[in-house]
Amino acid sequence: MRFFAMTIIAALLSIPVPAQQRSAGEAATFVLRASGLKPSGDLRFDGLFYETATGRVALPATLTAGRGPIGGEGWTGEVRMPDGRLIRARVSSQANAFNILLTAMPDDGVLRWGLAIDALPDEYYTGLAERVVDGPQQASWAPGIDTAMNLRGQRFDMLVKPTLSLYAPFYLSSRGYSLFAKGTWPGVFDFARQRPDRVVVEFEGPSFELKISSSSDPSFLVRAHAMEAGPPVLPPKWMYSPWRWRDEHTQRITYYDGTPVTGPFNSEVMEDILMMRAFGIPNGVYWIDRPWGPGEIGYDDFEIDGQRLPHFAEMTQWLESLNIKTLLWIAPFFKGKMEEEALAKGYGLPGQTRPRNGSNYPLVDLTNAAAKAYWQDGIAKLLRLGVAGFKLDRAEENLPQNESLRVADNRTIREYRNEYPAMYVKAAYEVAKKFRGDDFIVMPRAGYSGSGPYAVFWGGDIGGTQDGLRASIIGVQRAAVMGYPNWGSDTCGYNEQLMEQEVCGRWLAFSAFTPIMEVGPTRNVAFWNAPRPPTYDDTLIATWRMYARLHESLRDYSYKYAEEAHKTGMPIVRPLFLVDPAHHAAWENWWTYLYGPDLIVSPVWEKGQRKQQVYLPAGNRWRDAWNPDKTYEGGQTISVGAETHQLPIFIRVGSSVKLGDLNQLWRDSVQIAKNKPNLHELETSVNGWFEKQKR
Repeated sequence: MRFFAMTIIAALLSIPVPAQQRSAGEAATFVLRASGLKPSGDLRFDGLFYETATGRVALPATLTAGRGPIGGEGWTGEVRMPDGRLIRARVSSQANAFNILLTAMPDDGVLRWGLAIDALPDEYYTGLAERVVDGPQQASWAPGIDTAMNLRGQRFDMLVKPTLSLYAPFYLSSRGYSLFAKGTWPGVFDFARQRPDRVVVEFEGPSFELKISSSSDPSFLVRAHAMEAGPPVLPPKWMYSPWRWRDEHTQRITYYDGTPVTGPFNSEVMEDILMMRAFGIPNGVYWIDRPWGPGEIGYDDFEIDGQRLPHFAEMTQWLESLNIKTLLWIAPFFKGKMEEEALAKGYGLPGQTRPRNGSNYPLVDLTNAAAKAYWQDGIAKLLRLGVAGFKLDRAEENLPQNESLRVADNRTIREYRNEYPAMYVKAAYEVAKKFRGDDFIVMPRAGYSGSGPYAVFWGGDIGGTQDGLRASIIGVQRAAVMGYPNWGSDTCGYNEQLMEQEVCGRWLAFSAFTPIMEVGPTRNVAFWNAPRPPTYDDTLIATWRMYARLHESLRDYSYKYAEEAHKTGMPIVRPLFLVDPAHHAAWENWWTYLYGPDLIVSPVWEKGQRKQQVYLPAGNRWRDAWNPDKTYEGGQTISVGAETHQLPIFIRVGSSVKLGDLNQLWRDSVQIAKNKPNLHELETSVNGWFEKQKR
């Protein structure tokens, strides 16, 4: 860690702006001088403006003229503008950071603020969002996309969008600084796209506040931001076991192979659990997505549909007896009789209209204490049935766009939008904690600064293609940089569920080395009942078995570094540049990352690829987990084989991590997967357990 020696230096540098944006005289500029910055230690700011309905107004040089170095008491400058407003710039400094606050008096009618920061030709930026590029989410997994971790050349809206919707107004620069925009108003980041030599930062709202931190160690910047925005939640250890889910559960009269169902619970839940246990596929979490209740969309009144999910409370107890936790899908809106009452009492968001299928309506106004409590009462009904956590969907869809509308605490919908996901997850967290202490999780797809202390996350409705896998490899690392260390993806994808054998196999391997390994929805079937040949896909069953067992073997390891993330902000998944920033390859080899400090993994995402280029960080020796007799010095890029079942894995020499004989694990898994389990025999254990409970 390096410490600041800051200076604000007035300058008379003018930047071109449209005539309607000019102020009298030259424009304000200032320079931050910090020891952690490369190459000169200077970071130049210019282009300061505020905007009203009549246009943008550039702030004049008199705002910053004649100011010397920032001292311990900071610095404040003021200027009276032609429209009569008093603009104040306040800069306060600490050992390794400074805060910039721009305000106007009066501030009514001020719509937006902004500034620009000089950009070096080879400067690298990352953070902001899990999606690869801004715009329609499908653009993040478009075939042939070459954008990865580096945001340079992109313009990014800081506004939560469906459904790859994990955001933080924080970015990290390879130059040795980070920027965190405080507040929840929407904004824009432009990384040398509008101007090749500038990063432009603009945010809506009556004031504008930024925090700039500097260090030659990027992991320090990531840790510091995570703790300021968090600290990240510490989930229970069971979360780090493998998960299973389907998108929609049906109650069938036979199992996949025609065996009659005689057991007491949902047939597809029983099929999954019994088959996984027969194959030796560990499972610690089972989540049931919507529909699970009655009504138009299967979500009325937080009641369980007894036809679809018979004996639900007993089912959660059965799963608990197998050390499996039950999760349910929820969303921040009311349905059924609760919808009628919520509308009558004004508990919904103002300005919302009922969509055709009734989904996402009415969204609860979480700034209304009575509305929030009413929604939480519904969640409590599920917790009393033994549910141990929730997948929190939505919160970023169908919010009213009328900027003049105000919620119960008098904020506009526009200001509220980015905070809505954080308030949603906090509300679910509060009621779950009341019933279960620390033995629960809440897992949204949408997040913004303020979500981290309460939630773990999944990476939205990603495309089930090789490029969707590519986007997920980027997404878990972006999430780590933003301060969200607990993340997982829908293995094999959610949209475009092609269930291609090679892509799914590669995705299973990748998911094993993310904190949340959740397998599903797989078109509401499983690899033993695939909707394409081979229907009984013993290759994917074997791959699932192998990597689920590896993930389970790392449960204590994952939890150890989740504790570190909670205490220090250091993420579990670590992009190479966090540990070896001095080497260019650590910034460019984006498909390779560390899982904790002792494991390097390099997921393969492209079909047909059988060789992988892996950069090994300097400072350690690394052992090839597939060929334990081979060790390599760090600080070099090597080429290794990667057959379809092989994820390149390297173990830090001297660590206590033991993965065992991976080649033997694969051979065993292949052999076991070839033999179809007898569901009639397996089901007797369920019936026996249920009869015993009735006595």
